[in-house]
Amino acid sequence: MSEATVRSVCNDVTLPPMGVLEQLWETSPLSGQSLVDAAVASVDELALGGVRQGGTIAVGVGSRGIANLQQIVGSIIETMQNQGYEPFIFPAMGSHGGATAEGQSTMLSEYGITESTMGCPIRSTMETVEVGRGQTHDVPVVADAEAAAADGVCVINRIKPHTSFAGDVESGLSKMLVIGMGKQRGAKLAHQYALDWSFRDMLPEITAVILEQLPIVGGIAIVEDQQDATTRIEGIAPSDFLSREAELLTEAYRLLPQLPFDTLDVVIFDRMGKDISGAGLDTNVTGRNYAVNEPSPPDPTIRRIYARQLTPESHGNAAGIGQADVIHADLYRAMDLTETVVNLLTSGTVEHARIPITAETDWAGIAACISTVGVRTSETIRMIRATDTMQLHRLYASPALCAAATERADLRVVSEPTPMRFDGGRLVDPAPTAVGHR
Repeated sequence: MSEATVRSVCNDVTLPPMGVLEQLWETSPLSGQSLVDAAVASVDELALGGVRQGGTIAVGVGSRGIANLQQIVGSIIETMQNQGYEPFIFPAMGSHGGATAEGQSTMLSEYGITESTMGCPIRSTMETVEVGRGQTHDVPVVADAEAAAADGVCVINRIKPHTSFAGDVESGLSKMLVIGMGKQRGAKLAHQYALDWSFRDMLPEITAVILEQLPIVGGIAIVEDQQDATTRIEGIAPSDFLSREAELLTEAYRLLPQLPFDTLDVVIFDRMGKDISGAGLDTNVTGRNYAVNEPSPPDPTIRRIYARQLTPESHGNAAGIGQADVIHADLYRAMDLTETVVNLLTSGTVEHARIPITAETDWAGIAACISTVGVRTSETIRMIRATDTMQLHRLYASPALCAAATERADLRVVSEPTPMRFDGGRLVDPAPTAVGHR
């Protein structure tokens, strides 16, 4: 869709000036030696007593976008080695990496997880073995063949709200055991059965089967704060696996960054991608969940979403693109259809693959959104620009929202609205997280 077409059809829409808002959060991140100490201490919470000295421990790693992942995993591996075990790392990432062993090894290396940086082997395979059956639906329970053959298994993952369902456990250790360690086959089975049997019920049941059938020594849980910094690293023994993960999920919900307004006309996201959220744009932030049999979050209500770019770390996987109403042509061109389709056929959320209206320029994309939300002026439209759904500390906001922010203790107006700047139709104002006092 060309800019000329938008100007003609939408009567040359006037774009509002944008100020800068800052959300005021109290955080206490781990860093430096405190981060290392927490990672080392987490190993002591695992049930390693049943693993023989010199025994192998399969350590599952695989989620994207986790802060300090290389340092955390490296400290855990070194601690296990110092205690006399032989750990190795396996990719626990379901169908990601194009559902190939090579692709998953490559993804780990991009997180800084290599044999040289970790000082241990990395064993990547898509081969699985069946380890049991679920009782409710007789679903086959499968696991990475290398991990299943180890003397002990531990997974490392961030605890966070899931983008497709709500339950006692969502995105975290249980999901990594069931879907991540299940590789493409396990991920496909889990998502397929979940279409009739919700993840909120399936994950605890299948996790219990895995805990019973495999030598799981526990998991390392990571919790991040509103600015995506590590705030907790904790080891969880198998006996506390489900109950403690549920407690940490409550904490993760409390720390989940959100847009500061429940009703918005237009939200511009500078980027989306798999390293930002499994759904490209976190549905807990957008309020748009298209998973079968799962409700959308109650807030926020966003009339139009414009997404500008796909992160390079997504490797073309544009899962979640269907949440947007309008995208920039650059995002469309960055899509790898195979990567995207493999992911979404595995998850069953094919709605997230729907390609929105594609705009030639940023001006056209933003104008198309503004012109389809109702009768608005530059003074009344409620419009936000965010870097992505993870980075919501600092935002661009229209005059109506800047005015509303002055009445709230949790928001600060960093700079008053000024005209948006374009060069050949491309938005040239820096990302919200990169801007200071203008």
